[in-house]
Amino acid sequence: MRRQLKQGKGKGIYCMNKKEYIKDKISTIVTGLITYIIILLILLAFKVNIQATISISIVYIVGISISLIVEYLKKKSFYDDFTKKLTNLDQKYLIVEMLNDPTFIDAKILTNSLYEIDKSMIEKINEYKTQTQSFKEYVELWIHEVKLPVSSLTLMVHNSKTEQNKKLLEQLSRLDNYLEQILYYVRSENAEKDYLITQVNLAKVISNTALKNKDVLLENGINFIVSDVNIEVLTDSKWLEFILNQIIDNSIKYSKNKNAYIKIVAKEEHDRVDLAIYDNGIGIKEEDLPRVFDKTYTGSNGRAGKNSTGMGLYIVKKLCEKLGHQVTIKSKEKEFTCVKISFLKNDYYNVTKKEVKKKS
Repeated sequence: MRRQLKQGKGKGIYCMNKKEYIKDKISTIVTGLITYIIILLILLAFKVNIQATISISIVYIVGISISLIVEYLKKKSFYDDFTKKLTNLDQKYLIVEMLNDPTFIDAKILTNSLYEIDKSMIEKINEYKTQTQSFKEYVELWIHEVKLPVSSLTLMVHNSKTEQNKKLLEQLSRLDNYLEQILYYVRSENAEKDYLITQVNLAKVISNTALKNKDVLLENGINFIVSDVNIEVLTDSKWLEFILNQIIDNSIKYSKNKNAYIKIVAKEEHDRVDLAIYDNGIGIKEEDLPRVFDKTYTGSNGRAGKNSTGMGLYIVKKLCEKLGHQVTIKSKEKEFTCVKISFLKNDYYNVTKKEVKKKS
């Protein structure tokens, strides 16, 4: 039975059957036969009459058989219930809570062992969660402490338009963007505790994002075009602003040297609102497109010396999923890139919208 379990590892849940039960009980059966032979020899030695010998033999064999059958049915009932519940459970570590109290020693040992394993696992998980939470809090504190001098330096060099200060401003902007990436990546693990879903005007969020990137857009001569964005959606304004900032930062990073532009346009459909961010930059190679949202994937553009971390679009995708939005990307190398965020309208959207209106 142990060999069967080992072979079946990772191939589904093992089920008890008669053949395996008999194989597991072979030593008990052999011992019973030897005991029967010894009893039979003793009866013959004492010259017990044949009828009594046959009667004793029948009682012994029937008794052993009934004992094995009862034990088999008892174990089969328990293990069938065990495997059925385990199969239906998504979180299989909860199996201990679902089992009835066993009536035989093997099952009692099994359930007690599972309980101790489960208890130990929960303790380790809680310990890991505590350590992770402490680390996240430290990272957030560290980022806020670093952002203060970055903001101060940005203000100091902002008014001076020397060539050196322009380059310094560009590097400070890049540093600030990386800090934002780290901050939102850490927060995304427990996004539900951080975001607040409200009715948000897209025009206001886009305006804030444009203002944040104003210096870099002017420095690179990029025309920023906004059209038909005075639409309200249900989202978190802070998180959406970060998402747009990451997309626009990519558009700036991979823009063309001449006649570059970024165009943002919104369109309301009956089941969603689509927000599209176009640029006429260097585009993305076709073979890179399926992986642009993968963690740390930089693609050929990122490897060509653009200092890409491969985290921006990954975090964008992750945050959109947390907020219930969809994000897609289309691109043609040397022509354009279009990132589209879809704010879906469904039953949850309608209920949440009513709740937001009540609060306001």
